[in-house]
Amino acid sequence: MFTAFHYAFVQRGVIEVLLLSVAAGLLGTWVVLRGLAFYVHAVGTASFPGLVVADGLSFAAPLGAGGAALCFAVALGRLARHRRSDYDSATALVLVGALAAGVILASDVFHSGSNVETLLFGSLLVIGTHDLVLAAVASACVLVASLLVGRRWLAVGFDPGSATTLGVRVAWADGLLVGLIAFAVVVALAAIGALLASALFVVPAATARLVTRRLVPWQLASIGLVALEGVGGLWLSVEANVPPGAAIAVLGGGLFAVVALAKSIRLRPVALAAAAATFLLAGCGGSTNANGRLVVVGTTTQIGDWLHAVGGPDVLVHQILQPNSDPHDYEPRPADVEATSSAKLVFESGDRLDPWMGKVVSEAGNPRVIVLGDRVPDHVAGETSGPEASRFDPHWWHDPRNAEAAVAAIRDALAAADPAHADGYRARASAYLRKLRRLDTGIARCFATVPRAERKLVTSHDAFNYFAQRYGIDVIGAVIPSQTTQAQASAGATAKLITLIRREHVKAIFPESSMNAALAKAIARDTGARADLTLYGDTLGPSGSPGATYLGMEQANADAMVRGFTGGARGCQIPGLG
Repeated sequence: MFTAFHYAFVQRGVIEVLLLSVAAGLLGTWVVLRGLAFYVHAVGTASFPGLVVADGLSFAAPLGAGGAALCFAVALGRLARHRRSDYDSATALVLVGALAAGVILASDVFHSGSNVETLLFGSLLVIGTHDLVLAAVASACVLVASLLVGRRWLAVGFDPGSATTLGVRVAWADGLLVGLIAFAVVVALAAIGALLASALFVVPAATARLVTRRLVPWQLASIGLVALEGVGGLWLSVEANVPPGAAIAVLGGGLFAVVALAKSIRLRPVALAAAAATFLLAGCGGSTNANGRLVVVGTTTQIGDWLHAVGGPDVLVHQILQPNSDPHDYEPRPADVEATSSAKLVFESGDRLDPWMGKVVSEAGNPRVIVLGDRVPDHVAGETSGPEASRFDPHWWHDPRNAEAAVAAIRDALAAADPAHADGYRARASAYLRKLRRLDTGIARCFATVPRAERKLVTSHDAFNYFAQRYGIDVIGAVIPSQTTQAQASAGATAKLITLIRREHVKAIFPESSMNAALAKAIARDTGARADLTLYGDTLGPSGSPGATYLGMEQANADAMVRGFTGGARGCQIPGLG
């Protein structure tokens, strides 16, 4: 039941939660008392621009988030310094500005990838020493400030007018409180994430207030609840294989509901404890047995498919990304760290497509990592040339020749790690490589039937440069003009794309299976193009779909493109791939 706590990454997460509990519990009482819950959420969300800048310029994320949070707190303090009642409107005003700046930076300046997404939602699975140090410093600062300034905060909270008459410097006391909240929320980003900060700083204190209104017992109960919900949520996340931040938030909300219900019907403490225990134990799960097979981890759906094809019955594959999941915004699950810790080999796509895997590998004891994107030959993506051209475009697998290089690398790595089954790995790899060559030849033959002037491609985002260059297709544009799906389409870029589509007489816009097709369909309506042919870009499709395997995905993409380019007159079917 409690085997989850045997893992080092879980133990570090527990320490992080316990260290944060002092800061979150103490500040939570003041947040609830002073009505600053919206501010807590806002200051976490307003750190988004700082996260984007830190990710884009490659410096420590807490520094970027801290700078953004500080600017937010200062701007809010200036806007609301005259009247306490102005906090909500001032908070909303500054928050909108911060979010707008973050979106512009992410979409048009840095084209930020999944590092930002991980920080927005946090992950107790990848806590490092620096995170523990920051949590300890934050709690120490909050504890000292509460002892020295707590009475001023209490006086200002209940009656700011009288507090001023008695000589309490309201602005100074308020500024210190909102500054400490901003600092503590930034420190908690690694654990709970910017968008779920309320789970630590509001919900436990609100729950404790249901059973006591005396300040000191309330503060102690809040600290205890933060620790209980944090540790319990981390355990639940491992058992149920869900993100820790979400598990903590759900557990905290559930406990609040149970306590509120118990208070309303005057439920006895024993029954309350039983209900809470039942809620906590609901997420128990199981584990996977390798049965003597070589344990390997693959990050993307394409890599997972290749590992199954080459490894066969001799390999136990833990595939991290599932069909129709987006690698650009994935948050690692507890099972990913657990599987990686027992794996002998880890296969990554690389080239900033799956950067979240770096911390998972370090937490899992650093097994051997093979980055398949580094094995890509000098096949050019766009206008880039030279070795490792894929670092300029992470979608290297859309050229089957690059898939051949990846499969060969998988074959060699498996054979070296498991010599007893090397002959099987080589035989299965040889059979699969023959299918890849048949795929490449077949796709080229299909596109040869389409006049070059008609091969005009518009997709959801820039994921098909390798495919387009291999088969002589002109990439006209993309709904999201970025190689990461986390960017946003601007109105100006959309207008230019519509004009370009009309000028180039583009017949079809191709949405991607893992992305929302609403904007692509809207552009199609405005231009007269069709948008009913879906491509598989970042991920394979679910079982039973045409894109459930790599071979099926690329044939389905070729079939959709040929149909779109020719107005449905022709398609592309390649025999012998099954």
